[in-house]
Amino acid sequence: MELFEQFKRQIKQDQQKIVFPEGEDERVLGAAVRLAEEGLVKPIMLGKADQIQALAKQKNWSLDKLEIIDLATYPAKDLADLQDALVKRRNGKTDAETAANWLKDVNYFGTMLVQTGQADGMVSGATHPTGDTVRPALQLIKTAPGSNRISGAFIMQKGQERYVFADCAINIEIDADTMAQIAIQSAHTAKVFGLDPKVAMLSFSTMGSAKGKEVDKVVEATQKAKEMAPELADKIDGEMQFDAAIVPAVAAAKAPNSKIAGQANVFVFPSLEAGNIGYKIAQRLGDYEAFGPILQGLAKPVSDLSRGANEEDVYKVAIITAAQALAQ
Repeated sequence: MELFEQFKRQIKQDQQKIVFPEGEDERVLGAAVRLAEEGLVKPIMLGKADQIQALAKQKNWSLDKLEIIDLATYPAKDLADLQDALVKRRNGKTDAETAANWLKDVNYFGTMLVQTGQADGMVSGATHPTGDTVRPALQLIKTAPGSNRISGAFIMQKGQERYVFADCAINIEIDADTMAQIAIQSAHTAKVFGLDPKVAMLSFSTMGSAKGKEVDKVVEATQKAKEMAPELADKIDGEMQFDAAIVPAVAAAKAPNSKIAGQANVFVFPSLEAGNIGYKIAQRLGDYEAFGPILQGLAKPVSDLSRGANEEDVYKVAIITAAQALAQ
């Protein structure tokens, strides 16, 4: 079954509340209207109510199934409750005045709706840079147990082929500890997307064919990932080159004793530039669809859109976010 048809069937059974901080954006509102009409999620739109209503009227869209929250008219008591919850969550690091200022920002407000359980996930980034989406999530939702880093994965799909690429979006500096966490997070993401994870820790070396500190980092990361998640120990292997990871004939020659080489479906890159370049090569030259970035390692799902996203991208990322919320 095609990926999104599979997800649609899953999330229709238990519609998740997804908050969209950029409710005045045409792409975002159009996607939310579709999601609501198809009964996939319950959208919560943040923004100026009059502007959202004017856009919907212009496009002949019904807002009947959407919840609209205008921060300017949000009930004072409910805002005070959110402010208190934020201060408590920050555990002394943020005072009430700062919390009140933060909650004037739609991304902080939306993140607190997720943190307090009033929404199941958040989708932002159509008009905001990545930092504006990620920063509130790290400060308020924080990382999941066992993680002190988050990472950004892409689901790469063409026909029946489906892979996970990470980290392609978040960590500029990737040391062995970070790479190990990315591997574990990516294995869990693969499971959400219906894959039995087979994780390749990528390098320019395969099983000692080259030497250097860059190779040593990947070898160390592989061992740490297996120690951190022993249940995944036989699902992760490295270091290996991309061709050894995916081509059985190359794997037989370069890594004959590996259970992962030649059949990997999760690829963990040793640096952000490698991951970012790699997924774009697959997308542009290999004609793979790239869905993401999917933020991994957070305690609750928040998704960061590209500012170049179109309505279809927003629609699909929202479906992914709802699927993540169900899985959690």
